[in-house]
Amino acid sequence: MNRPRLAFLDASHGDENTRRNFRRELDADLVEYDVTEGVLPDHFDYDGIVVTGSASSVYWDDEWIRALVSYVAEADDRGIPLFGVCFGHQVVAEALGGSVDDMGAFELGYNQIRRTTTDEGDDLLAGIGERFTVFTSHGDTVVELPSGADLLAENEYGVHAFRRHHAFGVQFHPEYDTKTAEHIARSKDFLPDEQIRSVLDGISSENYDAACETKRLFDNFVAYVNDVRSASANRAA
Repeated sequence: MNRPRLAFLDASHGDENTRRNFRRELDADLVEYDVTEGVLPDHFDYDGIVVTGSASSVYWDDEWIRALVSYVAEADDRGIPLFGVCFGHQVVAEALGGSVDDMGAFELGYNQIRRTTTDEGDDLLAGIGERFTVFTSHGDTVVELPSGADLLAENEYGVHAFRRHHAFGVQFHPEYDTKTAEHIARSKDFLPDEQIRSVLDGISSENYDAACETKRLFDNFVAYVNDVRSASANRAA
């Protein structure tokens, strides 16, 4: 079977690290769209859809955000596998009927997440430990999961992974390398200097190596997309 074809909806406002990181981690052919410029696919002829992180908030009244949420909602209605990361995770939640809000704090740096399910089946987090290390960078959180969604992981800041049918979202950043983590940390100049210094001190090879455990979820998502493709081909045969 050839590699799956994924619509890559880039909401990063042109962050040079975003496409590099996802291209490295996803074993798929990515068709890229800068959604912050209002560019979205005009069809749904993809095996799956990936939505990236962003400096924006899902609840802002921006036309491109409304259009993105609508596109993702229709893709879900069509049964297309979805995978959202950070802002993308919040977009998926909003599109499926959940809600997102400012959490009144900012989670930044390498932190611990707890799995809430041990179902290995086609779980996005299959093969990842009960507690695992991730890099986080967010001030918004999913405050209400979509109806019928399963919570997959959380910490004291709230929802960090969920699934509903073909749709998956993770609040953390499994795609980050240390270059990206440092760039993001230094960009958060609205946070106290001591918090930024602590985060930068934590960007170590030890923490990065621990966080690499979660990179397998990219393979898990691609495997899930391929399973959906195979099932669809068998039905059509």
